[in-house]
Formats: sequence, structure tokens, C-alpha cells
Amino acid sequence: MRRVSGRRWTAVQVKELRRALELTQQGFARELGVRQQTVSEWETGMYAPRGASVKVLDLVAEHAGLPYLGTPPPPDAPESQPPRAVDPSALKGG
Repeated sequence: MRRVSGRRWTAVQVKELRRALELTQQGFARELGVRQQTVSEWETGMYAPRGASVKVLDLVAEHAGLPYLGTPPPPDAPESQPPRAVDPSALKGG
């Protein structure tokens, strides 16, 4: 059985993350290993990140010390986990 985390990223959150990192869509796409068109589609809401892309966005946000890691799943979602807060001081020195 495939494990589903239920986490998701909204178009606004993807765009906010990219802007917080001060990257263009092209630069963000290059860093994530996806096409610029994919980033554009995420940011317009045409498509949502899924699979490994969700995990990569979570990791990028966590490493950057941003307070969100995607939208948490609804409480009744299978295998749901509460959202995690990121302590920016934990990222320093490593």
C-alpha cells in the first residue's frame, strides 16, 4: 500500500516560497529540478505539486527557515500529522 502524507502546497504558498528565496520562476525551477512551465502551473493553480515535489518544497521551506511547510492535511486524513513549526536557529551552523 502506498503511503500518502496528505500534505499539499497551494499556488500562493509556492509563489511566496519562491519570492522569499528571491528567485525567478526559471531559477526556482532549476533549483528544484523541474521545468519553468511546471513552476508557472503551480503558481497559477493549474496544477498542484504532488509526490516528490511536495517533499522537496517542504525541505526547501524548512531549510530556508520559513514558517510553513505546505498546507497540513485535514484532521480526518489518513496518517495525518500535525504541522511542524520551523526553528530558524536550528538551521544555523550546519
